[in-house]
Order: sequence, then C-alpha cells, then structure tokens
Amino acid sequence: MTAQTASPPAPGEAMTHRQTLEALSGLLLVLFVAMTSATVVSTALPTIIGALDGTQSQYTWVVTASLLAATATTPIWGKLADLFSKKLLVQIAIGIFLVGSIICGFAQNAGELIAARAFQGLGMGGLQALVQVVMAAMIPPRERGRYNGYLGGVMALATVGGPLLGGLIVDTDWLGWRWCFFIGVPIAIVALIVLQRTLHLAVVKREGVSIDYPGAFLIAGGVSILLIWVTFVGSSFDWVSWQTAVMVGAGVIVLAFATWVESRVSEPVVPLRVITQRTPALAIVASLSVGMAMFGGAVFLGQYFQIGRGYSPTEAGLLTIPMMAGVLLSSTISGRLITATGKIKPYIIAGTVVLVAGFGILGTIDHETNLVIVGVGMFLVGTGVGMSMQNLVLVVQNTVALSDLGAASGAITFFRSLGGTIGVSVLGAVLANKVTADITDHLRAAGVSPSAGGDTSTLDLKALPPAFQEIVRAAYGDATGHIFLIAAAIAVVGVLAAVALPKVELRTTVDMAKADKDPEEATALTEVAGGVGVEDGDRTEGIRR
Repeated sequence: MTAQTASPPAPGEAMTHRQTLEALSGLLLVLFVAMTSATVVSTALPTIIGALDGTQSQYTWVVTASLLAATATTPIWGKLADLFSKKLLVQIAIGIFLVGSIICGFAQNAGELIAARAFQGLGMGGLQALVQVVMAAMIPPRERGRYNGYLGGVMALATVGGPLLGGLIVDTDWLGWRWCFFIGVPIAIVALIVLQRTLHLAVVKREGVSIDYPGAFLIAGGVSILLIWVTFVGSSFDWVSWQTAVMVGAGVIVLAFATWVESRVSEPVVPLRVITQRTPALAIVASLSVGMAMFGGAVFLGQYFQIGRGYSPTEAGLLTIPMMAGVLLSSTISGRLITATGKIKPYIIAGTVVLVAGFGILGTIDHETNLVIVGVGMFLVGTGVGMSMQNLVLVVQNTVALSDLGAASGAITFFRSLGGTIGVSVLGAVLANKVTADITDHLRAAGVSPSAGGDTSTLDLKALPPAFQEIVRAAYGDATGHIFLIAAAIAVVGVLAAVALPKVELRTTVDMAKADKDPEEATALTEVAGGVGVEDGDRTEGIRR
C-alpha cells in the first residue's frame, strides 16, 4: 500500500499548505542529507584520520576539500536553476552526492579520502543552493519565515544527530568508520523517491539559453588558488615569500578576469547587477563573515572534545547538543516572528551579536575549562547562527525577481560557503601551527627533545608514547580557544554589515512583479507564479505579452 499525496496544482491555482509541506518533505530530506554528510564526520574525523595515518593538515583538508568543491560549484548550480528544471537538477545533485559518499567509504588512505570528499562536495554544492531556490520558487518571502522553522529543525537534527551517529558508528566495532559515509546512501535514495512523488514544478523552456562556462571556470580557479594558498601559508612556506606572491597574484588576476567576463556575458554565473546592490552586497558580506566564523570555529569542536578533553566520539557528539538546541530554538522562533511582522533586520542584527558573544566565551576555553561554560558558549553560537544564516539568504531573495532567483541564491550561498572554506583553512592552519609550537615548548620545558616524542602531528594519540599524550591533549585543548577568539573577531564584521542593512519589508508574493506600474496586474501575475512554481520569469513575461 502506498501513501496518497495531494494532486499537483493546476496552472493558475495556488499551492495548498498540504501540497507545500509534501514538496518540502523531499527538500528537507535533501537538506538533511547534505548537512549530515558534514556533521556525521565531525566527531568521527579524529578516529578516521588516525586509522588512515593522516596528519593535522590532512584533517583540515578532509573538511576543506568538500567545502571547496561545494563553494566553487554553488553559483553554477544556482545559475542552472534559472535555465533548466530545478527538480531534475536536485536529483542530479543527489546522484553525485550518493556516488561520492560510496567512494569516500572505500578510501584506503587520507589522500584518497580527500579526493573523494572533493567529488562529494560537487553534489553538496548543488543541494545547498537548489533547496533554497526551489523553496523560494514555491513560497513568498513573507511566508517563508514560517517555513524556516522547519529548516531550523532539520539543521538542528542533522547537526545533533550527525555527530551522535558518527560517534556511535566509530565506537561500534562491527560497523567501523566507513559507515559514516555509507549511511548517507539510503537517505539519499529515499530523498530521490520522495522528491519524484511530491515535488511538482512546471518546466518552462527558454530560447537561446547560454551557460557562462568561462566565468564558471575562472571563478572556481581563482577561488581554489587562494584557498590552497591559505591552507599552506605559514606552514609549508612563509607569509612573505615567492610562493605567496605567485599564488596570491595568480588568484587575484584570475578573479579580476572573471569579474570582467561576468560583466559582459548575457547569462553570468554571478550576476553583478544583483550582488552590487546595497542590500544583497551587505547580506553577502554578513554571510561571508558568519560562514567563516561558524564553519571555521564549529568544525574543530569535535576535535577539541576528543583530543583536547579525552572524550569518546559518542560523548563528543552529545556534548555538541547545546549548539544545536540554539539553532533549533532561534530559527523556529525568529522565523515565526518574521512571518508575523514582516520585519527581518532586527533578528539578523541580534543573531550576529549573539554569535560574537558565543565565540567570545569559547575563546576563553582551554583543556580544563568547565563544560558548563563551554555549553553556554556553544548555545549562544547556535542561537546566533539560527537567527542570521537563513535570514540573510531570505533578505537577498526578497530583492530579486523570480528569473534571477537561482543566480542570486547561488551567489549568497557561494559567498557563505567561501567564508566557511576560508575559515576552516585559516583556522585549521592557525591551530596546526599553534599546536606544534605548544608541543615543542612543553617538550623543551621538560628537558626532552621534540623528536623523542615521535610524530606528534598524528591525531592517533594511541600511537604516541604515554608520556607525551597529555602534552598533546593540553596543546590541542588550549589552542582551540585561540582560534575561537579569531572567529569572534571575524564575526564582528557580520554585525557591522547587518547594522548597515537598509530596513527590509518582506513582500507577500513569489515574484518581484512591477507593482509600481500596475499593482493589480502585478498581484495577479505573482500569484500565478507562486501557485504553479514557475521555473523562471518567462511565464509571467508571456502573460504580460
């Protein structure tokens, strides 16, 4: 017996609440798959890297590789959503993610895992961008705050359940760490089936469609060069060196050329006319800052609890619950209030301020800090993320027409992911250098040569002589507070950008019809667009004609 779903809306009919929830069920499963892929390894990664005999640099790159691939491809997915079937693109992204997860599970060394994570990131980038785009095509901005509560719930479930699941998997002998990647396969298959049954979007073909392949290649290349430089500077070579000059110079030149290309093509991957407007520009700056702080700081919490404090992966997952509780509560409550009032700026400002406060508290921790203090800091960080991250996307979507929705959503998701990738790379490099320096200082203070401790860069503490394990734990625990202070300073930029945002009143229609010319026609057109989930602006243009 199969469950019956509501019939798709006919052209001109508005989607019922039930139809919207049915379509959202598949989208939320997709979001859960994408988020779980990152969170499920957060507590398991020390065990995984230890089993593969990896180093701190490789630990960072397992995270950075997927973020880098997702970041570089997000604007491309967003632009494709303006040109082709959103539903088909979501299904393709799930397929790529599914294959990448299987490859990750069969990795034999850290290098193979990093490469597989990069491939998996291609699908993650699509899922991150397309879920936002499809939701925006179905639900007006004013009503979207109400549904952001569901997003917050999924984010909290994935972020709490992921670390817990990852910890349980690596602590269960008959499963092993490889199931941290295999576990996403059945979820992805279920998401594909649900989307096929519940997501009904009209497909409108556009004539003369062109994809900006040169721009996409240049953006991905320029960003990749700079991120690779960020990862290795300070460890493999100095900040002031010929390597720095070559890599930074090449990255800047490539991105400058990409900007020139984007300003001249008919279908740019990142539409400059959108991101240079005041509201989107400030929202992007805030998202960049929030992404750097959140991804860059939170990704090392699992490492702090396991290596710096000596907890098991399962215990480390349980200890992250305060952060996820903050995300769930703040996103749900703020979403309801935004829908009720139509005002969004106050909640974004409050969220960025709370985020800074949370990282400020976490910046004081060391390897002996009371866990209550750590929990308070994590709860505030989660609260700040829940109030700001999704709402910054909503602000941008509120300022663009339906025909530019995919590109605009992809752009802000791109910059948020870019911030996260930079944050993980920079803070990971700072952490690695700080840990190495502290271990060396402690060994010398004990009158022992650093080389006598063996390979102290390994994350498998059991491989170290017992006398050195406590030194390594203390070094990791103390260094983590140092990177949270840096995250707090980065998050301050988000506060400034949020304060500078103009007053935003969320519209009640899906499309930005030209209400100033003919309000009645505009209302009719946007209601039609919202009712049938038009894929781009062509249908409303056809009605006008």
